[in-house]
Amino acid sequence: MITGIFKKMAFIYKLFVIMALAIMGKIAYMQFINPTDTTAVEIAYREEVIEAIRGDILSSDGRPMATSVPYYRVRLDCVVANEDTFKKYIDELSSSLAGFFKDKSAREYKKDLEKARKEKKRYKALGNRLVDYAELAQVKQFPILRLGANRGGLIVEQQYKRNNPYGRLAYRTIGFINTEGVGVGIEGSCDYYLKGTPGKQTIQKMLGGEWRPVTGVEGIAPKDGYDIQTTIDIEIQEAAEKALREQLAKGMNIEGGTAIVMEVETGAIRAIANMKKMGDGYDESYNYAIGDATEPGSVFKLMTLVSLLEDGYVTLEDPIDGGNGKWSYGGHTYSDTHAYGMMDVKTALAKSSNVAFAKLAVRYYEGQEQRFVDRLNSMKVGERFNLDIQGEARGAIYGPGDAMWSRSSLSSMAIGYSTLLTPLHTLTFYNAIANDGKMMKPYFIENYQENGEIVKNFGPKEISGSICSKETAAKARQALRHVVEVGTGRFLNNAKFQIAGKTGTARIAYGGKIGYEKNGYRRYQASFAGFYPADNPKYSAIVILYSGDTRGNFYGGSWAGPVFRQIADHIYSTSSDWVPVLDGKGEKNAVPKVAVGRLDAQSKVLSELGVGFEKSDIRENNRSGWAKFSKDTTGRLIASNWYAESDSLANVVDMGLKDAIYLLENSGYRVTFQGYGKVVKQIPEAGSKVDKDTVVNLILSENGD
Repeated sequence: MITGIFKKMAFIYKLFVIMALAIMGKIAYMQFINPTDTTAVEIAYREEVIEAIRGDILSSDGRPMATSVPYYRVRLDCVVANEDTFKKYIDELSSSLAGFFKDKSAREYKKDLEKARKEKKRYKALGNRLVDYAELAQVKQFPILRLGANRGGLIVEQQYKRNNPYGRLAYRTIGFINTEGVGVGIEGSCDYYLKGTPGKQTIQKMLGGEWRPVTGVEGIAPKDGYDIQTTIDIEIQEAAEKALREQLAKGMNIEGGTAIVMEVETGAIRAIANMKKMGDGYDESYNYAIGDATEPGSVFKLMTLVSLLEDGYVTLEDPIDGGNGKWSYGGHTYSDTHAYGMMDVKTALAKSSNVAFAKLAVRYYEGQEQRFVDRLNSMKVGERFNLDIQGEARGAIYGPGDAMWSRSSLSSMAIGYSTLLTPLHTLTFYNAIANDGKMMKPYFIENYQENGEIVKNFGPKEISGSICSKETAAKARQALRHVVEVGTGRFLNNAKFQIAGKTGTARIAYGGKIGYEKNGYRRYQASFAGFYPADNPKYSAIVILYSGDTRGNFYGGSWAGPVFRQIADHIYSTSSDWVPVLDGKGEKNAVPKVAVGRLDAQSKVLSELGVGFEKSDIRENNRSGWAKFSKDTTGRLIASNWYAESDSLANVVDMGLKDAIYLLENSGYRVTFQGYGKVVKQIPEAGSKVDKDTVVNLILSENGD
């Protein structure tokens, strides 16, 4: 018996020796004979990439316009929960998942989960989408899943998803990275800085197929991407998009439009809106502002005027004959909407006379066309900006040596044809005139940041210290102001602040030999470019709308101008730049006029202003909470009870809009309003016996008259 035991032990010993020799042989083979064969190691270990968090894209005041938000994929290890628990709660879990994800029925969920458990699946995906943090908290409370990872088998994988908190606001400029990794806008041009550097860690395959990080093996931590602060002002951007959308909605045949707002002193782009017709609506799917170079039309007449002024050929008061509204040169006939006859150069710009500007160019540059072209190039018209976003189209200023040049090119260029510019090119020139001739490079990015610290600053940069003399720039501003005072832009004249600018209407070529008309149809772009306030410009802007095929007219003044004005009005009404500085010479201890309103609200405002008032006329039973204010003979402010009529239309004259709407709508009426300030008139009048649901129109005025 002892001999048998020894034989068995000897056999086992020999078996272990053989196994050890085999392992040693495999190690020697892998290390010395075929060191590249790492299959065995890879079965147990592998390197895993740790995703870096993509940086945020921020507005000018630091609010995120694009950010990486954590989302979660929910999975289930179907063999972790014990059999009793699984059977007891599978129906409730299936019902909860069906109600939450709404991708299939509770019965289908139950069938899938039972099958996965039978097949011992340890990585079963739940639902048809990622969930956010709040939704994850809800899912974690579902039956079985609430037991966690060790007892319920819950597996949660975090992923980052790009989110735009302001929706489609400035979407084409902020940009995106598509599924093929191709980017547009800031997301595309700054992808290298935004995406950061991924890290690495070694993970080991455990029993059951689960992979876990190897302890004691140091990995490489990811480096998150930089945050990028843009020049975009969210409020101005919203105003630009709103104004553009509203105007586009008025036309049945408008293909799209763009609006850009630039800060005069710096060249910072504060708003850039691009709307292209998509089905029944408009969306930011194409960047007209920087990617569409077309013949600019009459807004180019400013460039011609500045050339003539800078070369010393004309003054604003020089006469020019518009004749009967038609003039031919180089085989081309130029026409105006009216016969203007004799006028001065300033009026020719105000009336946007094609005849006058074509004549001026020919009179002074015929025979020396290259001088005109050189002047335009020296003023950086059509300059390549090398923008900090992708998609910049090239401008084109043709010269006598180009194949595109013809005998009529000079006269056509003078009125904005035979040349190609993007809206941003045109705006940059107008901005330079507003800036005393100093041309600033348009830019969209202020800086790169890491954990709130600026690591790279950009900021303003000059393209040209001077495209013309300050005297020429001043005369050009005077002429542009004249356009708004008496010319094609007079509907933009505003008593609160002065606008200077130029309207433009240009036909869009169909291409090839078709020219500008096809089967009786034409396409137009209507534009307005300018700046404000005219006497001390803070912002410049351009608005361009593009028509579809039409047989009618499509003028810059009537289509683009209202958008420009709405944007300018918004900036004026919300910016502190136009608030007059107090010089200390005003009336001391002045008592303000106070509108009828809620006593508690008015008291709070007056307290913050440091203005006291008497409540001697406020009775204890003033349950309405409303009060009116007046001054006594000594100038003291007196508050007294105010009651709304209960059997007729209340009097809301002298109220602020918020209080007037509150009072009328709570009384059952509907309200519309015009203007801003306080209510100066209401229609129907106060005391009228009108039915509930009647529309009451309120007229507001800032001055109270």
